[in-house]
Amino acid sequence: MGSQEVSTMDWQGKHVTVAGLGVSGIPAARALHERGALVTVVDDGDDERSRAQAGELEALGITVRLGDGATLPESTELVVTAPGWKPDKPLFLAAAEADVPVWGDVELAWRLRGPDAAPWLAVTGTNGKTTTVRMLASILEAAGLRTAAVGNIGVSLLDAVLGDEPYDVLVVELSSYQLHWAPSLRAHSAAVLNLAPDHLDWHGSMAGYAADKGRIYEGNSIACVYNAQDGATEDLVREADVEEGCRAIGFTLGPPGPSQLGVVDGILVDRAFVANRQKQAQELAEVGDVNPPAPHNIANALAAAALARAFGVKPAAVRDGLRAFRPDAHRIEHVADVGGVTYIDDSKATNTHAAEASLAAYEPIVWIAGGLAKGATFDELVTGAAKRLRGVVLIGADRALIREALARHAPEVPVVDLDRTDTGAMSVAVREAAGLARPGDTVLLAPACASMDMFVNYNKRGEAFADAVRRLADASA
Repeated sequence: MGSQEVSTMDWQGKHVTVAGLGVSGIPAARALHERGALVTVVDDGDDERSRAQAGELEALGITVRLGDGATLPESTELVVTAPGWKPDKPLFLAAAEADVPVWGDVELAWRLRGPDAAPWLAVTGTNGKTTTVRMLASILEAAGLRTAAVGNIGVSLLDAVLGDEPYDVLVVELSSYQLHWAPSLRAHSAAVLNLAPDHLDWHGSMAGYAADKGRIYEGNSIACVYNAQDGATEDLVREADVEEGCRAIGFTLGPPGPSQLGVVDGILVDRAFVANRQKQAQELAEVGDVNPPAPHNIANALAAAALARAFGVKPAAVRDGLRAFRPDAHRIEHVADVGGVTYIDDSKATNTHAAEASLAAYEPIVWIAGGLAKGATFDELVTGAAKRLRGVVLIGADRALIREALARHAPEVPVVDLDRTDTGAMSVAVREAAGLARPGDTVLLAPACASMDMFVNYNKRGEAFADAVRRLADASA
């Protein structure tokens, strides 16, 4: 099943096993069934929701096997997996033993796209993916192009590829999981925004994680966009096998060198896609056009601009697209100003790398942190932020890890340790933070941890914070 032959491949009668129900598995099963494949869906779950989903697929003639995602069905010729399934699952070990290929939903979408399919601009990184993808889509729309933001952001890539909408270009957010299972992907241009330890339990090591991220550059035809202030991303470009003429394009928060985008006197400038990049720079936008203009968000904007410029977008569309962009909720979102104190919701900062970027954007800070650490350590984060901290309020199951790092590296910073993990703890945390803050300070929810010890997801955690801040504002009115 080579990548070049699949677009004309006859799926009729092919035995395909789809691993996992859900947002990727169900569209994959339907698409393959419609093409005549003999599809069996396997899933570990056997709850009410799984049974309802299974019933819908079985009504179409698709076989579903619940409660057993470990056994490879007989006669399987291909496995298509949901991205989150770990590579060491028995199903995949059995597939390897039987020399059966395993594809992810991204790989399947890439193979099923038509001969006139829209090119892909792809984005990955430990943090900032969704914001960058949405910024890029806004820029492309400002340029008059038909586009969609798809992939790891909840919009089915299969639906976009197989639908009737005639896109000019697709903006694709890709997780390390998705890239692991996408060996044939060849983007027009791609960016790795940053690299920091994450999902190491899934990938086995930092080297494995980085290698999967680096797959996004393989076969790029126009540009490999990297973070000039994160050498690991540039290393991935060097290691990639790209098409002849594909360029390495860096982005930096400082003045750019040739073949880079950067910032000069509050202006986002391009020294990559200009006639004489040794001597000339093209103004793209002002820092104030980026919402919000925090350092890591400016980096996101530069990466989006680089991909847009690689696709031939004019400078004015970069500016207009950035001005039109509105960030998703719970990403350095301004909630309110109460008593001269600014309250910022960055509940999406679920790891130390994201929290570091958030903490760098404000000063002085009363920091609300804690949750599930996922194996993270906090010494480096606390050391970098110590001088900015007015105080810290700790919540969540693994808050002791942060408390201990604060004791080692910021012992003078007052710490409130809330010994509770119920959802109501957030209201107490906000009140405690307000007590530590002074006019001109920022109370920042940037937990550096996952939320599932207290909340269903980071959205619910952010909503609890915002609700508590609004109650505080009402009480102060």
